[in-house]
Amino acid sequence: MKNTGICPKCKSSDIVRFDGYAGAYGSGNNVMVGHSIFSAVNVNRYICCNCGFTEEWIDTEDIEKITNSKKAKR
Repeated sequence: MKNTGICPKCKSSDIVRFDGYAGAYGSGNNVMVGHSIFSAVNVNRYICCNCGFTEEWIDTEDIEKITNSKKAKR
């Protein structure tokens, strides 16, 4: 949905994006890669307004933070 603007389930183009954010005490839609709120990586949601299907994406420039995080398990 992020790249095509089309829902893969119902083929609707009625897609909205909710930006990820990091709120107080780690609230919000994010991944904590360190020990403080300043290390949070936002996770953006794409939602189909026709069927409700959702996808979550991390911006390309933040993938390195995820990869290098000591909290990541492989």
